[in-house]
Amino acid sequence: MSKKKKIQKTLVEKILDKEKVDYVPMTFQTEADGDTQELVTDKSTQDGYKIYKTLVLTGNKTGPLVGMLPLDKHLSYKMLAKLSGNKKVGMVPLKDLIKTSGFEHGANSPVGIHSLHNYPIFFDNEADRSEKIIVSAGKVGQSVLIEPHALAKAVNATFGDFAVDNPE
Repeated sequence: MSKKKKIQKTLVEKILDKEKVDYVPMTFQTEADGDTQELVTDKSTQDGYKIYKTLVLTGNKTGPLVGMLPLDKHLSYKMLAKLSGNKKVGMVPLKDLIKTSGFEHGANSPVGIHSLHNYPIFFDNEADRSEKIIVSAGKVGQSVLIEPHALAKAVNATFGDFAVDNPE
């Protein structure tokens, strides 16, 4: 009889617990294929809820900032720049991501970034109209299903339009 391996709570989940924000932990399974691991699901939704990506950017006036948008959408740099009070925004280079956000690619979380750096955080308006969304729990393969307004309040986020179907 094998013991079930208990998944450790991430820093993000511990912060949400402390802030008394309700969430449902989610784990995305990986399959071992030789030396590589492949995500079993690459869908933009899970159980009918949209998965949101956390993009770390830098603005010419604000410095680092965070954009949260659905996985199946593209970022409008112009729209986010205007919303954030910048003339221009751009992605933080991958080599500088951990230094800037504190998290590796695929593990960036608005909760974790807010707790470490308090950068301005922006959610696309699609989250404003959603009952729940899925965001990273600060570790690759682990996410949380959460009510977007509770999350936005916890990280002092602003809602606005900056996600588009086709890139600029």
